[in-house]
Amino acid sequence: MQIFSSLTELLTGDGPAVVSVGNFDGVHLGHRFLLARVVERARELRARSVAVTFEPHPTQFLRPDASPSLITPSLDERLALLATTGVDATLVIPFTAEFSESSAEDFIVDVLMHRLGAIEVHEGSNFRFGYRAKGDVNELRRLGEDHSFAVCVYDALRVRGMDVSSSLIRKLVSAGNMRRARWLLGRPFSILSTAAPGRGIGSRLTVPTINLARYDGLVPAAGVYVTRMEIAAGTPDAPCFDDELCFDAVTNVGTRPTFADASFAIESHLLDFRPVSLNESTPLRLTFLARLRDERQWPSPEALREQIGRDVQAARRYLRRLKRP
Repeated sequence: MQIFSSLTELLTGDGPAVVSVGNFDGVHLGHRFLLARVVERARELRARSVAVTFEPHPTQFLRPDASPSLITPSLDERLALLATTGVDATLVIPFTAEFSESSAEDFIVDVLMHRLGAIEVHEGSNFRFGYRAKGDVNELRRLGEDHSFAVCVYDALRVRGMDVSSSLIRKLVSAGNMRRARWLLGRPFSILSTAAPGRGIGSRLTVPTINLARYDGLVPAAGVYVTRMEIAAGTPDAPCFDDELCFDAVTNVGTRPTFADASFAIESHLLDFRPVSLNESTPLRLTFLARLRDERQWPSPEALREQIGRDVQAARRYLRRLKRP
């Protein structure tokens, strides 16, 4: 997949192209359904299939205090997921104050027509664009008629009785409902981060516990989860994950109220642990498979340790069922 990081990287009229514009947070099943149609139509029309997205997310720029926590806050992660959809190229438009003031028609004419040479545009029925998001799919259809490109609009994809959307996935993850979130994402929810300092982390990890560094993206509700921890080679900008460095784990998300110095943490206890190479810049991917229980305060650290033992047993039972042929 080609990646264009600005409009200036595109040649004017470098088309024809079949295009979809969106934030694509999570690259969920709804996004994948729509982009599959983009790819299919591009092949039929002998055109390029192009996804257009923005960095940062428009709400993070325009209303940072009201912006939702993102499913995929890392642009690199979002691009990696978009690459798996089969699109030929992704255009990442820097979302700036100047760009935010573009009218709906200016966006269509300058970006989609002149820059991309769009002949078809595919969007969901809730698509909004242009200054203050004044443009909707009716405006898009009108502009399509004026500028001679086709417009295809899709109702939300329904999975198990739910309309697939990034906002619903955020609600499900925030409530700790990892099973339903997985249905809509098409994969288990995961966090891409690094390790917090301390806890045996230097040039190697020497204890079976990893705390994630501060993470600004979406996190599950406080509680205890069955997870998998993948430790990557490479750098945070170019992680390379290997099945050899993948550990089953039990993860606590929350404030650890049993201890006097309680503070928020995402702490994973690795099962079948062995020392591995790891430092504070090593990329980690923590995948949430199932929720075991709520977080609660225990009368003593000893009682907590006993409960952790029960959590580990429950996690192993879940993982054995998961791995059955």
